[in-house]
Amino acid sequence: MQYVVVDYLWYRRKVEGAYPDSLGFDVIDEWGRPIPDPERWPSSKDGKGFSEVAKKVHSMGLKFGIHVMRGISLQAFNANTPILDTVKGSAYEESGRQWTSKDIGLKERACAWMSHGFMSVNTKLEAGRAFLRSLHLQYAEWGVDFVKHDCVFGEDLDIDEISFVSEVLRKLDRPILYSVSPGTSVTPAMAKDVSGLVNMYRITGDDWDTWSDVVSHFDISRDFSTSKMIGAKGLLGRSWPDLDMLPLGWLSDPGSNEGPHRPSNLNLDEQRTQMTLWAMAKSPIMFGGDFPCITGVKGSRSKTRVLSQNLEEGDMLNTRALGVTTCKDPKAYGWSIKALDQDLEQICWKEKFGSKLAEPPCLYKRKPLPALGEEMIYKPKYQGTLHLLATDGMELCLDASPRKRLTSKELGGGSFSSCKGDANQMWELNANGSLINSYSGLCATMDSLEGDGYGVKRTDIMIFKILGFFFLVIIYIFLDFEIFF
Repeated sequence: MQYVVVDYLWYRRKVEGAYPDSLGFDVIDEWGRPIPDPERWPSSKDGKGFSEVAKKVHSMGLKFGIHVMRGISLQAFNANTPILDTVKGSAYEESGRQWTSKDIGLKERACAWMSHGFMSVNTKLEAGRAFLRSLHLQYAEWGVDFVKHDCVFGEDLDIDEISFVSEVLRKLDRPILYSVSPGTSVTPAMAKDVSGLVNMYRITGDDWDTWSDVVSHFDISRDFSTSKMIGAKGLLGRSWPDLDMLPLGWLSDPGSNEGPHRPSNLNLDEQRTQMTLWAMAKSPIMFGGDFPCITGVKGSRSKTRVLSQNLEEGDMLNTRALGVTTCKDPKAYGWSIKALDQDLEQICWKEKFGSKLAEPPCLYKRKPLPALGEEMIYKPKYQGTLHLLATDGMELCLDASPRKRLTSKELGGGSFSSCKGDANQMWELNANGSLINSYSGLCATMDSLEGDGYGVKRTDIMIFKILGFFFLVIIYIFLDFEIFF
């Protein structure tokens, strides 16, 4: 994973009456430029914009991006704000007068799907170019590394604005990735006009979690694969057709200002098909769900389930350690089924470690999902076996490791990996309470480790750092082009 991008309306106040095409609820500065809503982005106060957020993202080894709209807002136009001259640091003046938003805004070229939001600016006027320059220089000052420029492509094509913004970004002292959208009615011929000016350009409409949306991407992917547009020369590098974000994991409904509140409606095979198509088309991979709650399974009920806990008990630290042992070991007989509802069950260790632990450690139970095409040929090898997941919302399954005993601090590093049909991920729960692995013949066990340097003294829940691992695996499998890696 390389870029973390804030989607649109980060400048819109979250108050009653505000919605995507509402008027008068944006936060703008004295020059008519959108700035983050300080109620939702407290670090933006005192003119800091997204600089503090960008610093935090950069400190994590990632890059930071934002979604922006075409031209200037209707709110700034109505307020007739002055235009910043970035050279002088004051209001833009030309021909003996000060120029304002109403001099450069083109109301007749309002964004078709956000007509109360934004309009094009007149790039034939130096004042119009000064405004666009002030916008993108501000983004660069904030530390932005990725700009998604919306309502300038497809049916909303504004080649003049794209060309000028590309020129501004080209002259910066560091690269900013430039993406344009939307992609409605885009053809390879249209894309050729912008591919050299940008790094990404949408070639479809918005992609949501319906099979019909996925299917609509096949023909356009075919057309671009034969047009020799993939990886063509772009802004300070190459450019790539963009099939839109992946609507996976936990989502909100289109147009909702709340959420996420539901899992993706695509089933597992549909999600695999979508990922495969995006990879074959070499589309940029942009995840569009709630990242902490990423899941590949429709109908997942909980967002995060913690398997390991550290709890302080006097001066003693109790840490659960998941390991494997011979099935003759009395410590192997400790597992049982716990029903959460009629569809969801857990395999739980019967013992509690420490008097303060509210419940024993559990894994989520699921029938194995063989690779596509294996269901009939290899069906016998899956009979009676289980996949064991750290949570009910991630495609990460427990692997057996006959060579070492893994502590809770090591679980994210090797004991869970992407679910597959390998025997070392197949487990069978026996009537005697043992959980035996199909590959090694060893049994899973859970022990308590006492303060031997396995953690610091605290009462925090230790959340596995496997979300980032899972997503990085997906990215590195499916991406191999230069602008992202």
